[in-house]
Amino acid sequence: QVQLVESGGDSVQPGGSLRLSCATSGVTYTNSLMGWFRQAPGKEREGVAAVWDNGRKTYYADSVKGRFTISQDNAKNLVVLEMNSLKPEDTAMYHCAADPDWPQAITPDWLDPNDFHYWGQGTQVTVSS
Repeated sequence: QVQLVESGGDSVQPGGSLRLSCATSGVTYTNSLMGWFRQAPGKEREGVAAVWDNGRKTYYADSVKGRFTISQDNAKNLVVLEMNSLKPEDTAMYHCAADPDWPQAITPDWLDPNDFHYWGQGTQVTVSS
């Protein structure tokens, strides 16, 4: 049984940093695409970052490129999203998600939520002064 549990959300001021963690069970990282999505009230769900190929390959949405870093810790079964230079527009509920059967040679053009079979409950990030 796959379980994803997010933590680390908080309220921070613009320019601040946060570290989100996704504790996973039942996921084989070797075959998976692990992603972070966010959804703000009234907006569509946005895929912001993903990692695959045992952590060797990463994807970032343009909106977070250069500010967010995704990584995975195979020994601890964690997927981590480091967020720096946070902006008010980063305010959202952040969800970890897993596609357990991703062709590892393929780089996604964008993160389609329909490709991800498993989702966590989310952790809230609020950026405001």
